[in-house]
Amino acid sequence: MFYDVCMSIGLYIERMDDAVDVQDVDACPVDAVDPVAFLERFDGEPSDDELFGGACVDDVLPADWDAGPDALGEVLEAETMMAVFAAQRLLRVERMHREALRGVPARYGAVSEIAERSVRLELAAALRMTETAAAALIRVACAVVERYPAVWASLAGARTTERHVQALVDVVDDVPEERREEVAEKAVRWAEELPYGTFRRRLNALAETVKAQTLLERYREAATRRRVFVEPAEDGMALIGALVPAVEAHAIHGRVTAIAKRLTAAEEETRTLDQTRADVFCDLLMDGATGHLTPAESGIRPTVMVTVPALALLHDTDARKAPATVEGIGPIPIDRARELCGGQREWTRILTHPETGIVLSVGRTRYRPPEPLRRLVQWRADRCMAPGCRVPASRCEIDHTVPWADGGQTTLNNHAPLCTGHHTLKHHGGWRVRQHPDRPGAIEWTSPTGRTYTVHPERHIPAFTPDSSPENPQDADPPEEFPF
Repeated sequence: MFYDVCMSIGLYIERMDDAVDVQDVDACPVDAVDPVAFLERFDGEPSDDELFGGACVDDVLPADWDAGPDALGEVLEAETMMAVFAAQRLLRVERMHREALRGVPARYGAVSEIAERSVRLELAAALRMTETAAAALIRVACAVVERYPAVWASLAGARTTERHVQALVDVVDDVPEERREEVAEKAVRWAEELPYGTFRRRLNALAETVKAQTLLERYREAATRRRVFVEPAEDGMALIGALVPAVEAHAIHGRVTAIAKRLTAAEEETRTLDQTRADVFCDLLMDGATGHLTPAESGIRPTVMVTVPALALLHDTDARKAPATVEGIGPIPIDRARELCGGQREWTRILTHPETGIVLSVGRTRYRPPEPLRRLVQWRADRCMAPGCRVPASRCEIDHTVPWADGGQTTLNNHAPLCTGHHTLKHHGGWRVRQHPDRPGAIEWTSPTGRTYTVHPERHIPAFTPDSSPENPQDADPPEEFPF
């Protein structure tokens, strides 16, 4: 029965692709898919005859099909079904909302609000959720069906997940209306390729770049809400938090983590990293002193990687085009970047210029990468280069993709940051890892089951070819462009 359902879903997706004539969302204009018209082709629900052409499941299976998929394959089948059904739920929620408001005069605000509230209440009651959750579901449903149909088609084709779609709507709806189509087009492609965390981070960075002209004003307004709070927990515990600028928050967390790692490395230490981190946090805030720590531990200071386009330091116009970014955080106001680049020792400043090319390698002359190479590897990746990992590169180990013992070189093209856990897994977990041959900086992971996953760096180092004909600039080779 399980395989019958899976085959139904698979054939349903194939039939959907034929119906909408969309093979690749990258080539599909945002308004090319009309989900409402698509569903009406099946008169609401596709029949078994429409799905199987009158044949039973056994008739459509390959002749040599003698076993189902492996364990992970079964998980992926279930994920496929969830995506298809999620798309259908959004389609039906939008239809319910549209039909409920049909005939309600938009100019009568009170009447319209009552009708909206009635729809939310009934949906919440039927699905056993809060009205807030029902309102969020309606908002996403109306967005993907009415404004971003290519996003709905991607979910209905099981090429992305409902979580990606929810994040996409949250972010894209917040950019200026005239730029939404452009951002949505890129977002669909990323949603089909990237893990959720990487996707959300990259989409947020794109949206902030689009909204760069108002970044400083939004930052100043948000900073007025900074505060410290305590929330009670069970068994004599409490949660303490602070809403502060992201740069300071990551710097604080980085310092606490660095001290905690030093302490937990001691042979007699029995606390976990999280427990030690909490103790260090309390010690630093309550005592304000680090005298009980060793000199190496007390001297630890936060390090934050700030990347600023060089011209943006000089001209506000350039700052609006390409805002400064902080490792693991994203864009920050240019005024804040100028402050951080003013000479504080705790900040690593990387000034980029569109005409700079960098090649660093020490070959087999030394095992450990020199500090400039280490920082460049960390800056390019921004995060651990394992699938879906969010550990900042500054807290990772620099790995030789081809091991030093196997002849690997200490060079940019053979290095990637990996957190301790994924570094261990790479060498002892049965995974095969290599640098992608066609995408500089990308890492290709092959699992023990034979599946391949490609992780792309957050940034790329530009490489330029020299102009071989100065007298004819139009004949010069253009700069090399990377896929991302």
